[in-house]
Amino acid sequence: MIAEPTLLSRSVQKENSVVDVSSCASVHHVSSERNENRQKTVRGKRKARECSENAKRKHSKSSNGSLGRAEYEQLKNGDVEAVTLFEVVSMGRNAMQAVVDDWIDAYSGDRDSALLDLISFFIQCSGCKGMVTAEMFQSKKGADVMSKMVEDLDEDTGLQYKKFLAFPWILTVTWPLDMDSGEYPLIMSGLYWKRFRSHFCEFVSVLVAQCQNCVIFDGYLLNTLISLLTELSDSRVRAFRHTCTLAAVKLLSALINVALNLSISVDNSQRLYEVELAKMTSKRASPRLDRIQRKISELQDRKCEIENMMDAIFKGVFLKRYRDVIPEIRAICMEELRVWMKLYSSVFLNDSYLKYVGWMMHDKQPDVRLKCVLGLQALYQDQSSSKMDLFTIRFKERMISMTLDKDHEVAIQAMRLLMVISQSCEDVLSPDDHKNVFQFVYCSHRPLATTAGEFLYNRLLSNHELSKPRDGASDQESHRELLLARVQALINFHTENELHQHVLYLVDSLWDSAGALLKDWTGLTSLLLPHTSCQEQATALSSAEEAFVIELISASVRQAAEGPPLSGRGAGKKVINTKEKKIQIDDCTKLTEHFVKVLPELLSKYSEDSEKLSSLLKIPQYFQTDACDHENSQCVLALLAQLEAAVDRHTDVGLLEAAARSYQSLCAQDLPWHSLARPSFDRLIQHWTDTLGTRLRESLSDGCFTGNEDSTLEILSTLKKLNVFIVAQDLSKWSLYELGTRLLDVEIKHSGLPMEVTIEALRCMCSCILWKLNTFGEGLTSRESALQQRSQLRAFCEKCHRCLSHAEQLVREQAFMCLSDVLIAHNYQLQMWDSSAGTPLLYTPDPKLQKALLSFVVEHVFTSPEQDTHSSKVSESESECGDGRLEDLHRRRNLLAAYCKLIVHSVLEMSMAAELFKQYVKFYNDFGDIIKETLNRTRQMDKMESARTLVQCLQQLYLRLKQEQDRGNTCSSRVQTYSSIKELARRFSLTFGWDQIKSRESLAMIHRDGIEFVFKGFVQQSEKHSPPYISYLTILSEFSSKLLKPDKKTIYSYLQKFAGEQVINNREESWMPLIYYRASLMGTAEGEDAISFISSDTNKQPSLSNRSRSQVNSEGDQRFLSLSSEPKGNELLKSSEDSKVQQAPLSREQLTSSLASDKVLRSSDEVDVDTVDIDG
Repeated sequence: MIAEPTLLSRSVQKENSVVDVSSCASVHHVSSERNENRQKTVRGKRKARECSENAKRKHSKSSNGSLGRAEYEQLKNGDVEAVTLFEVVSMGRNAMQAVVDDWIDAYSGDRDSALLDLISFFIQCSGCKGMVTAEMFQSKKGADVMSKMVEDLDEDTGLQYKKFLAFPWILTVTWPLDMDSGEYPLIMSGLYWKRFRSHFCEFVSVLVAQCQNCVIFDGYLLNTLISLLTELSDSRVRAFRHTCTLAAVKLLSALINVALNLSISVDNSQRLYEVELAKMTSKRASPRLDRIQRKISELQDRKCEIENMMDAIFKGVFLKRYRDVIPEIRAICMEELRVWMKLYSSVFLNDSYLKYVGWMMHDKQPDVRLKCVLGLQALYQDQSSSKMDLFTIRFKERMISMTLDKDHEVAIQAMRLLMVISQSCEDVLSPDDHKNVFQFVYCSHRPLATTAGEFLYNRLLSNHELSKPRDGASDQESHRELLLARVQALINFHTENELHQHVLYLVDSLWDSAGALLKDWTGLTSLLLPHTSCQEQATALSSAEEAFVIELISASVRQAAEGPPLSGRGAGKKVINTKEKKIQIDDCTKLTEHFVKVLPELLSKYSEDSEKLSSLLKIPQYFQTDACDHENSQCVLALLAQLEAAVDRHTDVGLLEAAARSYQSLCAQDLPWHSLARPSFDRLIQHWTDTLGTRLRESLSDGCFTGNEDSTLEILSTLKKLNVFIVAQDLSKWSLYELGTRLLDVEIKHSGLPMEVTIEALRCMCSCILWKLNTFGEGLTSRESALQQRSQLRAFCEKCHRCLSHAEQLVREQAFMCLSDVLIAHNYQLQMWDSSAGTPLLYTPDPKLQKALLSFVVEHVFTSPEQDTHSSKVSESESECGDGRLEDLHRRRNLLAAYCKLIVHSVLEMSMAAELFKQYVKFYNDFGDIIKETLNRTRQMDKMESARTLVQCLQQLYLRLKQEQDRGNTCSSRVQTYSSIKELARRFSLTFGWDQIKSRESLAMIHRDGIEFVFKGFVQQSEKHSPPYISYLTILSEFSSKLLKPDKKTIYSYLQKFAGEQVINNREESWMPLIYYRASLMGTAEGEDAISFISSDTNKQPSLSNRSRSQVNSEGDQRFLSLSSEPKGNELLKSSEDSKVQQAPLSREQLTSSLASDKVLRSSDEVDVDTVDIDG
């Protein structure tokens, strides 16, 4: 009979010294004959391994199925002799060969004992903390045995057990309940356990390799082992299933190697047979032929036997586990299936097995999909595509779609898979497929973009047809032709896709694969310049193609000088190593030496094309200062002359910005060219300043602007140029502020100045102020200097204040942005001021200016949808309307962000943000993120003041609604409804987050001010009507859920002091908001609703029926407002000192003492924190 795993059987086993329950894998052999054989086996040096491991396992120091680090080091150093296969395998590969050879010797002497040791090893590698019992199968009938093959829980002992057939034994594995949730060696972290996994797989491979010429074909070892692994891989316990699945698939891989060796032996014997058979009859040895034929038959039989074993493992393990719930097991199956197909393609590389890879490419886990893609890469690289035609047709769309995988590594490897398929199978991917895949060069994830760039380079730019030289062409001409062909192919790709206008991202994607092409600046510039020996190639490019080549050169120069990542690709600046730094310096030196000579000629050729000049003028920014020398002085002078000519001729903003940055780089103090570039720059600015001054004297007379059209255009263009250059460098010494003041004074006093000139004058003056604020305090400043700077700052702010009421909207917006920039810069200058530098520059915006800024934001940012629609009617089409709305939204977001910065940087009072917070719900889609971030920043600055701002916001909205209702204007679009105010309060409460302790004081103050606001002027005894603002309590109840339990009691006590017990118990309909608010404070139990408290309170009153309560729930909160009484003239309560109760006054000391006494009333499950004083 099969012994049940009960406590009695375990005690008997322990008495016989065969099973140790604390051991990891104890094996109890029922047969007394086997016990005798195991005790008689002695082999000298490895006696412990050749005998039954169970007799000595109770002396093992490891009680959890694994070695500690100390034991492992001892075993590694040879201090302690290993007594189990598990311990020997843990030592590493050095001991693997010897232990397998010793085990084979033990198996040859006593195969049952050695095989039980091997079974024990696999159980122990699963991390089993239980035991294994075994008995013979001979006396059992098939039906009786199969009825006992179970995996269940023994309720008497509390142990789990599994009985299964591992011929010729019936094994019972028993383990504690906690094994299901515990760790086991294959999933444990650390370098030691990672090595153990590789050692475990190596052991299986070495075992089969060493046994392939002897015991592997005895019909006993592998049959038992396959039966064991098949049964345990089907267990409900993850540890058994994972470990034995890995062992089974590794066993199949090892058997494939045996089958391959047998195939080689069969081929060799077959050739030997053919050689012998080809001999003459007189020299042919018939016995030898018979021997060879018998050997061939024997090898083929063995090969067939091995394939049957492989088929048994595949059907018994793989087909059940490749869809296992554990992703690691599925990944193991897919990884090994690729090995089988690659090693034994004659059997496994067909559609019957490939379909599993195709199916698992849809797996939910990225690791499984990655294993499938990597396996397919290896198969397509082995030129096995002819056997995969049907698979490729069936799953091509899936492989292409995996480039869009949400896991970046899977997408990258899918791209590489398509690259391999494109190389091995020319006609599989259609031109449309290639076009869709090549679009990934513009994706935001740089590794995927570079992989797509490599695919693009290999497919289009490395085409053999492009590299065919022309007959009779020289090496230089051949190189030029090849370069031109590649550039034209790249131009065709870029223009046909029409996905992206930035060549910089295309260059970044191609940089790793086509770096040599992109760094060939000599060849690229030769395509743009005339060439005496190859005039046709120089003129082959059209104007659009030349523009692309120029942008390609500019992007490659930037990539070589700065490198990735670009904006949108990567989280930050990449840290480059020494080798990459050296390559970068060499590239910068190379481009500097080349372009300092070639760039003047290019600028001269394209002097009339502002778009091409803008790209070319970016190149001097990346010149390497170390490569600059005085030998190139003439080239530098030519470059400066072309720069000056370009900025004099053009007024394009992009061109001017590129030129300003180039001048800034060339005028650097540490550059040898500073002595040449700085005078040229000064002459240019002086020329513009003189021109502007002359034109102003001609156009300004008697305080009015009288300039003609030519003068106006020249003034405007000069101001634009100066405004662009003043951003890059300080131009204060040219007195530009005074020139701008003259123009602005004329506009303020008499108007008539063109709108564009006014805007440019504001920008010029703002930049001058910012530079002065930046340089103020660098040296020791005097009081007179500080007063002068403050006067200038005040005068500029007053001028901008006047411009806020200008007739033109663009002027108003520019004045607002200038004011915001200047005030924020001044605030930053005060925060960073060093007291040792002297007197700081102090300036505070006056209240009129603050109100003007607020009014501007309300009028220009929070516009109604009707106004937006009306303003977009001038568009000619729906697409233009959409673009106009987006641009208008972007403009308004910038204005709102500028105002929010003023509040966050403490330039304006925090209470000025109340008007912004009112619009949080109404304009949530457009400005919700900006307003929410402002709210969070203000709360970080001052929690109490931020809460007061929220209270002010809600109370102002409520009072405005009351006033409109009193007047009878219930449909005004300017007033928010009661439900919208309540929703706004709910949104405000959500911003406090989950940390209730952090927001205790703020929330308590909100409730305190709300109660005082509602009951201001209310007399408990004489008043029969409810307070006029009682419906505000429903709005206030939105914040109750954020209160701590003791704070709710304190707030309720505070409410009782104002309202009185008689009023609180009133059940009239006009007092329903108070009932609702009271219920929200009393609803402390988890999951309880405020309405349930209303019901429980009102059940005592027969006047409030179920019908009336249902009306309250169905009609909504608007009813609370309409039922309240009407006394008018109440104003917003600013502070707790202004609110006084006529009867039963409550002082702060009384309130504090009542809050403190509330600590005694806390239950054990409440938060033990200090009570909040809601008065302070």
